[in-house]
Amino acid sequence: MNIGMGGLWGGVLDPQGPIASAERTILLNATTIMLVVVVPVIVLTLAFAWWYRASNTRASYQPNWANSGRIEFVVWSIPALVVLLLAAVAWTSSHDLDPARKLSSDLKPIRIEVVSLDWKWLFIYPDSEVATLNQVFVPAGVPIEFVLTSTNVMDAFWVPQLGSQIYTMPGMTTRLNLLAYHPGDYAGLSSNFSGDGFSDMRFVVHAVPAAVFSKWLAIAQTEGETLDAGSYSQLAQSGSDVSIKTFAKVEQGLFERIERDSIGAPAVLMEQ
Repeated sequence: MNIGMGGLWGGVLDPQGPIASAERTILLNATTIMLVVVVPVIVLTLAFAWWYRASNTRASYQPNWANSGRIEFVVWSIPALVVLLLAAVAWTSSHDLDPARKLSSDLKPIRIEVVSLDWKWLFIYPDSEVATLNQVFVPAGVPIEFVLTSTNVMDAFWVPQLGSQIYTMPGMTTRLNLLAYHPGDYAGLSSNFSGDGFSDMRFVVHAVPAAVFSKWLAIAQTEGETLDAGSYSQLAQSGSDVSIKTFAKVEQGLFERIERDSIGAPAVLMEQ
């Protein structure tokens, strides 16, 4: 799966969830507010250049002019109002769209634990005890609670059509709540440089109807390998892996041990 800059911008401007929709609104509002200054400045620059051209004898040139209170008021008040408006938008949205803030829904959220490795993505479903590599299945219309960590360096988890980017860091967890309005396949990636293979850290979020999700879970629990300390240690070895895998069984507490041991995870887990 290849995502170019055009695809990223198309994703940002084509939201498929409440968080991404709110972020697009903020982007458009901020752009509109700034255009209130940008457009008049461009127009006035062209108008002044045309009016004060050398061939215009009607233009009044005042070389000794020094100050105008009215001009100073306009020059400073409009940008000040723009900054205040942008600050108000940023302040309110930063609280309303807090990644850790749970989404309002009558449906029980699905918890998914995310581990960024060098250079691949591991998704663990703790309630179902299954896991996937480089793809994730979610039921459309149901809130998803992502709990994220990293085994080594800092990465950034981002699904442009669903919303907020969130960093993954070794030795700690971050939280992100998303929701997909409709069934579909949504591209995700690491948006933070973390080494030679970070450009291959791409995954797909498969949003499917609830019945299809339940069927997928039932199949996943009967097919695939077991993800325990030994198989995880092999998986955590540095190197790009764009393959898609499903693990039918996950050792209990594996995510907590990964988060706790962070950078030294492969060696420590093998010893335990």
